[in-house]
Amino acid sequence: MTVTNLNIRTDKEVKENAEMIFSELGLNMTTAINMFLRTTIREHGIPFSLKLDVPNSTTAAAIEEGRRIAGDPNVKGYSSIEELKAALEA
Repeated sequence: MTVTNLNIRTDKEVKENAEMIFSELGLNMTTAINMFLRTTIREHGIPFSLKLDVPNSTTAAAIEEGRRIAGDPNVKGYSSIEELKAALEA
């Protein structure tokens, strides 16, 4: 087996947080990256699903309702939390 170096660039905080997790798992960065690469080869692709964060139908409906309410001039709005609390107590 021939060994080669792999140089990657990442955010310092990302590296440090990952190293803490790997350490808790008894791994170092090299072992974790090698596990990722070998799993990628074995599975012939990225070993986790890549998805866009798309809201489900219930959340999408709630977002749309919120936008509708926010844009409706007939819906009462509040300028402060105190004003909202007073309206709720009435």
